[in-house]
Amino acid sequence: MSRIPHSPPAISPLPCVAERPMFSVMIPAYNCAEFLEETISSVLVQDLGEELMQVEVVDDCSTDADVEALVQRVGQGRVGYFRQPQNVGSLRNFETCINRATGIYVHLLHGDDKIRPGFYQKMKSLFENFPSAGAAFCRYSFIDANGELIKERILEAQQDGILQNWLLRIAERQAIQFAAMVVKREVYERLGSFYGMTYGEDWEMWVRIARYYPVAYTPELLADYRTHDHSLTWFDIVNGNISNHIERTISAIQAHLPEKNRKAILNSTKRYYARTHIVFAQQMWIKKRSKEQAEKHLHAALSLHKSMRIFYHVLKLRCIMQVQNMQAEIWRPPLKNTELKP
Repeated sequence: MSRIPHSPPAISPLPCVAERPMFSVMIPAYNCAEFLEETISSVLVQDLGEELMQVEVVDDCSTDADVEALVQRVGQGRVGYFRQPQNVGSLRNFETCINRATGIYVHLLHGDDKIRPGFYQKMKSLFENFPSAGAAFCRYSFIDANGELIKERILEAQQDGILQNWLLRIAERQAIQFAAMVVKREVYERLGSFYGMTYGEDWEMWVRIARYYPVAYTPELLADYRTHDHSLTWFDIVNGNISNHIERTISAIQAHLPEKNRKAILNSTKRYYARTHIVFAQQMWIKKRSKEQAEKHLHAALSLHKSMRIFYHVLKLRCIMQVQNMQAEIWRPPLKNTELKP
């Protein structure tokens, strides 16, 4: 079985039963033990009870800690634990999470993210008030490894409700993180799970859902998405693979759009992600002082969108890197006498 499915994996429908939990909080985890306790605790502090909420950690063979022991200690018997028989990768782990979910609504909460008090009550309210919605999400923030606020996501609407023209809006650029999104299980049963790439797979899924279902939203800030140097996303940024994932995601999203809108959305998306690659290049230079890694992202930016504005920012960053390299050479400390041996 491929670690990266080439088409949406099937999600098996559940038998018709009279009693099911309202929510399945499925926590995919891989080598994130330093954050996992906080993730689980953020759920348990607003626990609706076993009859209404399934909570389970699905461990993709982590090697950084005894995750089962951590779950038992923090969950005190309230949180389920399942360990993959072997490491299957993030996409297959998401698939396992959804297939193991028994609730009406599925929340995939990554083991390094967290939610704020009131999240599940608000999601319950959204689905009750807007029953046609196939999914619902909230406004969220970006936090760092220490939990410090980096920034807050912009508003998609001023009040709770079904988002208007959402397919075209979400197709233009990624606007939702897993932590903020809850999806009806029946939607996954119809549309399948995540596939194709390990960066942007969620964006494609949110577009896929918006193609077939209304999506509800609340402007309340109720979820925190954590960025850190040990995440899969950061690994892809560092090694340059993220550009391939972005291009594949953009291509997959085009297939979900009405033909009359594809060209305009494609141009806007490519311009946006060209700028994103320039930001990645800045990160590679500032954090790693790697001209080679920065140049990979600058080349990716130019391959996505050749506009004067993109050329200007690429040239500007290249000039900054050159000047700072020259300054480093000029101010290099002299070698000690002991280092001047023949």
